[in-house]
Amino acid sequence: MGERKGTGKLRIIAGEWRGRKLPVADLPGLRPSTDRIRETVFNWLAPEIIGAQCLDLFAGTGALGLEALSRGAAHCQFVEQQPQAARLLDQALDVLAAKNRGAVYRGDALQFLNTTSASSFDLLFLDPPFASDLLDSTLNQLHGHSMFNPNALVYVEYAPSQSPKLPDNWEQYRSKKSAGVIYELYRLPTH
Repeated sequence: MGERKGTGKLRIIAGEWRGRKLPVADLPGLRPSTDRIRETVFNWLAPEIIGAQCLDLFAGTGALGLEALSRGAAHCQFVEQQPQAARLLDQALDVLAAKNRGAVYRGDALQFLNTTSASSFDLLFLDPPFASDLLDSTLNQLHGHSMFNPNALVYVEYAPSQSPKLPDNWEQYRSKKSAGVIYELYRLPTH
């Protein structure tokens, strides 16, 4: 069976599914984190990822959440509004036999934050489309949100042209700029 037009491939870099290639949608604004960026980020996260409860808030291709699962995260909640991308994420979890370790919320990320009562995330991946104002809106909603475990980590990826207003009590843990992308890791305060 041939690959349908309009899809590309995402390669899992390391861990349980190392080298696996999964189809991803070719949609406007969908910009998966590059292999190089993911490798750096997961080197930063190596001591934290095993057993982590993750939230991939603007999942898109699911590159960050799937990589986290491959490297030993216990569970990842994916949030994706675009139906085709959400469907491919569901299919990826099926193909990887990981339905018990991941779930896809099909809908708006800000609505998800407004309605979730979960309070058990260790790691948040925050990588909204660069051409949107969703980063600042999301950061405003996250400030003081009770959905995180003590010492949770937040990964933020954004364009150099953006100047996000991060909460003052978030402690920057790591930061790097590469190929027109700024990516940073923050530690949240204990409650």
